[in-house]
Amino acid sequence: MSKDIDIEKYTSEDITTEKLSELISKKASFQIVAVKNISSVVNKVEGAIEKKGLRCRVYTEYRAASLASFAIPTGFTQVTGFASVIGIAAHNLATFNPDYEIGKNKPAGKVTVLYKKD
Repeated sequence: MSKDIDIEKYTSEDITTEKLSELISKKASFQIVAVKNISSVVNKVEGAIEKKGLRCRVYTEYRAASLASFAIPTGFTQVTGFASVIGIAAHNLATFNPDYEIGKNKPAGKVTVLYKKD
């Protein structure tokens, strides 16, 4: 993600409801770091975006790595890889043309929120 350099970083404690509202009103992209409870933070951000009447897509960063299982020639891994492709495609169609994308990265403990309409 080349935009990481330009993105403001906040901790979970810094991201209050008011701060989220302000960032979303400004159509800002930002990152929340040192996140202990990814689901809680994602739900908070997603709710704030939707409250402004905007659409968002939530995804797991580096999810394309799950597609690598296609290359491993066992029945199970190929079925898993195929299921990943179908799931990702269905999710992208269901959340077509979002205003924001919310990327979850549990191992790194971060949530990246990118405004996509500019």
